[in-house]
Amino acid sequence: MKLSGGCHCGALRYEIDGEAVASAICHCRDCRKSTGAPLTGWLMIPREALTIAGEPKVYASSAHGRRFFCGTCGASLFYANAETLPGLIDVQSGSLDDPEQAPPRIHVMGSQRVSWTRRLDDLPEFATYPDQPPEA
Repeated sequence: MKLSGGCHCGALRYEIDGEAVASAICHCRDCRKSTGAPLTGWLMIPREALTIAGEPKVYASSAHGRRFFCGTCGASLFYANAETLPGLIDVQSGSLDDPEQAPPRIHVMGSQRVSWTRRLDDLPEFATYPDQPPEA
């Protein structure tokens, strides 16, 4: 598998040359707080399959967890935990140039899931932002 992606401003770019170990939607509180989103898509790959152009900032989000992000635009890109996932790194699938190439296969951390995410498909959908603000 060959994939590419990057941060919002383009200061960080990456390439993946290898097969994914897993592709998931994570519902944990740590991911929510890190991304500001109710759920996060991840593509888990061998660390050696990832080449990064640019120097990401690193944040120790837990004793062993490390989150990598762009120091310019703040976009969150990678997560690694050498203790529980040695040799692996998670890439946020939303940062891929073509996220359609890495669809999620599982949900993880469902015990921490925000309950209303179970009914997202029931909400009205607009192709673009509607002319009138939708009702709250």
